[in-house]
Amino acid sequence: MINIKGLLTNFKMKLDYQIVLLLIIFSAVLSLIIAIASYLLSDKTPDKEKVSVYECGFDPFHSPGKPFSIRFFLIAILFLVFDLEISYLFPWSRCTSIIPIEGQNIVIIFLIILTLGLIYEWLKGGLEWE
Repeated sequence: MINIKGLLTNFKMKLDYQIVLLLIIFSAVLSLIIAIASYLLSDKTPDKEKVSVYECGFDPFHSPGKPFSIRFFLIAILFLVFDLEISYLFPWSRCTSIIPIEGQNIVIIFLIILTLGLIYEWLKGGLEWE
């Protein structure tokens, strides 16, 4: 006896995979067409204005090869660390009523460590720009 329901289910699964395969092929072909068109239609000889150095509308203050001050990178890393860590407080403040007391204690320890790190950087002068 032939199982019609099983055949229909099998055909439906194959059809789903065929649709996904068709979409992947279509997107790959479209991407290839766009990449080839952009290569063929682009300007190969940029003008003087296109290749000139641009710094917020002003002439460059320093030579392009001169490295940035290490202070800039230190301030940027400190900003990222404290900014990302503070972003964890938003979900905590929203769900504070459903978090058990152990979870609350972990967040409080996290805040204490974060505050101690900020105080340490402040005392060491890591937040001074000059």
